[in-house]
Amino acid sequence: MDILSIEHLYKNFGTHQVINDLTFTVPEHSVFGFLGQNGAGKTITMKMVLGLLRPTGGSITVCGEPVTFGQTKTNRFIGYLPDVPEFYNYMKPQEYLKLCGEITGMSKGDIKEKSDELLTLVGLKKANKRIGGFSRGMKQRLGIAQALLNRPKLLICDEPTSALDPIGRKEILEILQQVKGKTTVLFSTHILSDVERICDRVAVLHEGNLALSGTLTEIKAQHKRDSLLIEFNSHTDMQAFITNKQMQPFLKDAEQAGMSLVLHTHDVSQAESTVIAVLAENSLLPTRLEVLEPTLESLFMEVLQ
Repeated sequence: MDILSIEHLYKNFGTHQVINDLTFTVPEHSVFGFLGQNGAGKTITMKMVLGLLRPTGGSITVCGEPVTFGQTKTNRFIGYLPDVPEFYNYMKPQEYLKLCGEITGMSKGDIKEKSDELLTLVGLKKANKRIGGFSRGMKQRLGIAQALLNRPKLLICDEPTSALDPIGRKEILEILQQVKGKTTVLFSTHILSDVERICDRVAVLHEGNLALSGTLTEIKAQHKRDSLLIEFNSHTDMQAFITNKQMQPFLKDAEQAGMSLVLHTHDVSQAESTVIAVLAENSLLPTRLEVLEPTLESLFMEVLQ
């Protein structure tokens, strides 16, 4: 089942088009990475999912129900963490979650049980102090607890790790991974390593257009280029290798950086056989010889170019 479905979505501000024919789905119990540079249109898309912005065209459904601008019935399925969550700083975490639970109509017993569970999950069970004294990472963790309080089917997080230090980022990612079995997670980011660490599926937005979409395995297979990395420990060995006549046909699209050389070819087996033969004939010993798989970073940079 798809928790979120976006079909042929458009958004214009006057004559400026910011979202162009966007279509993708988010399956249930997945961690979905919504990638793109700052200004690519990620936050605008999420605001349309939340019914806070009117689309120029297209449709959005959450748990099979259509999203209608200004009528936020589908938001009962959604928990939302903005990039900079705001709190009542004079409150303590338990007090704040109690207020949020009362606003959403939860019973006192349910509020207490769920608050204890979530504060334990996000590592704030013993943080018995006012929220105003929290670090940025602690506020992000409390924001996740608040977003999960009403047991949403979809948790939307807007750049949840962008302003955190490495420890804070690690904590947030581990929490998002833990809640995967209970809800579906959609989080926007421009930090590629975060996506590779926890995401099942990704969509890459570039200037309002969907540039890549699917599982990481599918995307890498679709955009695979056969590449071979050879690395030497001396300039002399590198020169002997690249000036060899047998290597000339493979150097046309090669990339050289220091003592490393990457060969791009349509037949990696032939290239590898030739490379090994040249190395043996010239008594050259590389420090590294590897067939390369495409990385999310290389695919992302390819999209931007």
